Amino acid sequence: MNRIRVLDCTLRDGGYVNNFLFGSKAIKDIIKGLSKVGIDIIECGFLQSGADNPDASLFGNVKQIQEVIGEKNENLMYVAMIQYGAISDAEIPPCDGRSIDGIRLTFHEHEIEPAFALGRSLIDKGYKVFMQPVGTTAYEDGTLIELVKKINVLKPFAFYMVDTLGMMYQNDLLRMFYIIDHNLDKRIALGFHSHNNLQMSFANAQELVQLNSPRNIIIDASILGMGRGAGNLNTELLIQYLNVNFKTCYDSLELMNILDEYIRPLAAIHKWGYDAAYYIAAATGCHPNYASFLLNLQTLNMHDINTILSGLEKKKRALFDKAYIEAEYLNYMDHSADDRQALAEIAAKIGSRKVLLLAPGKSVRDNAEKIRQMAKDGAYYVISINFQPHEIPIDMLYISNLKRFKNVNDLGEHKTPCVVVTSNIKTGHAKDVLVVNYSSYLNEDRLIVDNAGLMCINLLKRINVKQLTLAGFDGFSRNVKENYYEKSLYLDVEEERLADMNAAIARRFQQLVKQLEITFLTGSSYETAKETVSETPGEQQ
Repeated sequence: MNRIRVLDCTLRDGGYVNNFLFGSKAIKDIIKGLSKVGIDIIECGFLQSGADNPDASLFGNVKQIQEVIGEKNENLMYVAMIQYGAISDAEIPPCDGRSIDGIRLTFHEHEIEPAFALGRSLIDKGYKVFMQPVGTTAYEDGTLIELVKKINVLKPFAFYMVDTLGMMYQNDLLRMFYIIDHNLDKRIALGFHSHNNLQMSFANAQELVQLNSPRNIIIDASILGMGRGAGNLNTELLIQYLNVNFKTCYDSLELMNILDEYIRPLAAIHKWGYDAAYYIAAATGCHPNYASFLLNLQTLNMHDINTILSGLEKKKRALFDKAYIEAEYLNYMDHSADDRQALAEIAAKIGSRKVLLLAPGKSVRDNAEKIRQMAKDGAYYVISINFQPHEIPIDMLYISNLKRFKNVNDLGEHKTPCVVVTSNIKTGHAKDVLVVNYSSYLNEDRLIVDNAGLMCINLLKRINVKQLTLAGFDGFSRNVKENYYEKSLYLDVEEERLADMNAAIARRFQQLVKQLEITFLTGSSYETAKETVSETPGEQQ
């Protein structure tokens, strides 16, 4: 089995999960541990111009990688990846044997010519070069064969099949393998990097291993399958399979030590692995980041996600375009409605009463009695946003979230005097529902473009409400399971996105407190926005 080599990409591909912040000690220990396991090729991270954080597996130069490798195991290969354009040729010195031995160069189809020029330079500098076209499955047969011919002229160490979209079944893999194998110089290794959207990574790896081919094969994997979205092939599964079936000698117990000490704790904080949305992305031939983007919005169910991804232009599906998916999402959600009559009815219902606005933060539960008494005395018109607080009497239920709407029970026979939904929601047979125009109340900041609480405030501003008392606008904590009024409202959003959303909402409140009289009834991380404005001379109008 010396023709099969295992490449561990935990520190590189796994880094998308935690923003590459493994910690300096962990990076060194993982590399050292993988060496003890006997992993054939250890990928240390990305080479990226200007990177200089010792806690991240992003390196500005090969000297930094030399420091984390420490004493090299001469029986193994150490590599790093370059995304074409992320670092210049001039920043990479000749290979001196003390740092990385090889460089994996990844490039898009439109970057082939300049990427090959860089690849030639790196080969001339003494590096073993891995040429890795992004999204090999998107290449037509003729285009792929022409690329292989260029590879034969370049003569790199390896050429890769990259299942960026995680959409390959075994017949797809074998078909591509035989096309490449028939045309590729026999001295060039053939690598396979898979994503696990369809949970086919392990099965496809076994298929490659069992092929009766003399070609050297490299199979990428990461510990616990750590990687963006659906993740990758699991290193621990692959080496155990090779040990049992082909008498290889990888140290599985040593790998378990790395997994237990460094990767399991990350899995408790960050989410990766199979999810229905990633299956849909693969089934529709879309980049998994499209699924991640739509999942993180937490406004759509799987049917909605499938509808949006199925409707994307075919030429746009393989490469992630954030601006494009944002526009497609807003287009999907925007079903325009003339809401002048609805606004007039809402304004009439509120009348001269003060407005108490309830967001689904945990503080509503903690202050339920206080809020219940305020709601009962009649001075406040109580509006709840995307949830029904059963122990608190409310006057209006406002819903702008498709997912929340479908979780509201018995809307057709609701006890709430008034239900308001935005026009992106199909109400079905629900009666006595007021519909307001979705796009009229969106926010400018794309991070919070359709944040329900802010959309409701925008609506109230439209009908000239001047005073608002807010409860449950707590702000998102890192422990997402503690963010909501009740567990059924829990939404699984990436931690980094939560922090960005907090900052964006705080900025919006800095604008709102100049225009409205806002009182936070319960504790809120956004309350400082009011304090900031009040302390700034000349800001109050």
